[in-house]
Amino acid sequence: MDGALRLLLLLALLPPSLRGQDLSVEECCDKGVEWAITNRICASLPLISESRECSMTQVQCCRSQLEKQSCSDGVEFANAREECDSHIAKNSTCEAEYFKTCCYCCLLGKAAQVQGQSCEPNPKMGYQCGIVFRTCCGKGQEGIDLSISDYPPKKEPVDISKEELDQEDPYLHDGCRGGGPCSQQCRDTGSSYVCSCFVGYQLQPDGITCEDINECITGTHNCGIGQTCVNTLGSFRCQRDTSCGTGYELTDDSRCKDIDECETGTHNCPPDFICQNTPGSFRCRPKLQCMSGFIQDALGNCIDINECLSTNMPCPAGQICINTDGSFTCQRISPSCGRGYHLNEDGTRCVDVDECSSSNQPCGEGHVCINAPGNYRCECKAGYSFDVISRTCIDINECRRYPGRLCAHKCENTPGSYYCTCTMGFKLSADGRSCEDLNECESNPCSQECANVYGSYQCYCRRGFQLSDIDGISCEDIDECALPTGGHICSFRCVNIPGSFQCTCPSTGYRLAPNARNCQDIDECVAESHNCSFNETCFNIQGGFRCLSLECPENYRKAGDTRCERLPCNENKECQSLPLRITYYHLSFPTNIQVPTDIFRMGPSNAVPGDKIQLSITSGNQEGFFTTKKVNNHSGLVVMQRQITEPRDLLLTIQMRLSRHGTVNTFIAKLFIFVSAQL
Repeated sequence: MDGALRLLLLLALLPPSLRGQDLSVEECCDKGVEWAITNRICASLPLISESRECSMTQVQCCRSQLEKQSCSDGVEFANAREECDSHIAKNSTCEAEYFKTCCYCCLLGKAAQVQGQSCEPNPKMGYQCGIVFRTCCGKGQEGIDLSISDYPPKKEPVDISKEELDQEDPYLHDGCRGGGPCSQQCRDTGSSYVCSCFVGYQLQPDGITCEDINECITGTHNCGIGQTCVNTLGSFRCQRDTSCGTGYELTDDSRCKDIDECETGTHNCPPDFICQNTPGSFRCRPKLQCMSGFIQDALGNCIDINECLSTNMPCPAGQICINTDGSFTCQRISPSCGRGYHLNEDGTRCVDVDECSSSNQPCGEGHVCINAPGNYRCECKAGYSFDVISRTCIDINECRRYPGRLCAHKCENTPGSYYCTCTMGFKLSADGRSCEDLNECESNPCSQECANVYGSYQCYCRRGFQLSDIDGISCEDIDECALPTGGHICSFRCVNIPGSFQCTCPSTGYRLAPNARNCQDIDECVAESHNCSFNETCFNIQGGFRCLSLECPENYRKAGDTRCERLPCNENKECQSLPLRITYYHLSFPTNIQVPTDIFRMGPSNAVPGDKIQLSITSGNQEGFFTTKKVNNHSGLVVMQRQITEPRDLLLTIQMRLSRHGTVNTFIAKLFIFVSAQL
């Protein structure tokens, strides 16, 4: 029997390296192709192996098969419908793109075949599109079926001697030599020739002559609104519909260009004027220049400028402007002032007399003198009112007259005025009346953090501290390790520090995990920090490692890193009773796992109808931790039925007797079980 024993371990108990199974590249690729043919999708592809190379092969072969199927569907759709846009993609966008690419390329090939053009595609189309183009172009003429390959066809080498190569003219039998009968392009097919036309031309029914395509009639031009299509040989041009307007002319590329009337001589300037071109028009500038104080009119005459009508006011205040020929003069004005006014220092105008600024104080004590144009009046000062009995100004108590309307909190009266104050926890605003909250936290009253509240403040502590019940300001450290839940903070040991705590791990075999709470096992075998010899194999366990060496017993040879196979017996009856194969396995799991737990599956890899197995533990189970359980006629399990509470190493020997077609063979599996302490 050539198959290996199949091992089933719980994912939480065994490393991933023991769960893979090597498969050939052909098997992995066949599974991918089979899935693509059956399901026409690769998104939910079930991977048959955890091997990275097998998974990549399986996915790539599935996608390649989908690409070929989608391309073939696109060609069939083009042949049946003569169009591609009505197709609705049922799968992913990738497959839909392959479908449309092959559909469009097939339509191009069919169109070339109908128009009598060459079936050789443009290399810029791409290799796969070129194959579809050539196939659909020649289909019906040559009866060629579509066959798309991932690689270009290889040409068979032909041995030609140098003498034959020198003597033969490669274009001797070319029907297109010298242009052939075609008016534009010619391609020799061997038995005949095919004519084709340049872009902008179409082949005539005679298959030889090319005629210009009128894009303006066929509607294949791209002229926009406001433009007219004008056909040209092999192409077209767009011409502007509307004119450019006065002073502009239309260019050949439908753009408006300014007309220089001065250069073309189409202006109407008199002889005494100079023509100056402007966008869309022109200006006539006189050759004669006028003297200062004069301006030139449209006929070139010099006329006087009235400076007195300008907005600059050429004369100073108190003077009148008189216009003269080419200039102006200023004449002084002497006004007369009435009561309450007097002339200014320049004597040019009357200004108001400020009676309140005189030293004799025209108003009595307690009054305010208010000046007015040509007069003055006496009033009480602000904050005072006139008493008709005493005929004096007395203070107004604003706080009593307008209670609750002047100040937000408190109002205090003063002679002639008042002022506002605020209660504790507030300060007076810039308007002198409103009260705004005082941010006591700016003076740092708290030992750690301060939160301002309306009219007061509140102290609070950072994480890991608590506010003191004595003063409500100081912060005291919280011993997280001493809390009722402190034992669950760290997986191994908790150490309190100011404001927080730290978790520690055993000194050897573990390191602190990235979450800073759990302890993570150190794989000494990967880190190469073990002390195993060259002939030993390092096996990692929780908190340590083991050095293992495999030596096959007598009459056995080593068939792999973990397998010993029996040597030929040569009719030795004692040898024939020995097991055919001894396989070694390594298991590692923590103490106190839940029981019962299935830890090992044993059975033939290729079961045959009629197989019967018998599973038993032959050694290493003196304390009864394990037992066996039959699953079916060709599979059995090793079950842990009792918890192992302390770390220990066990060697368990499992014997399987397989009865097949009347012959009984024995197989041995040796399980190295390493039980580590659970943190």
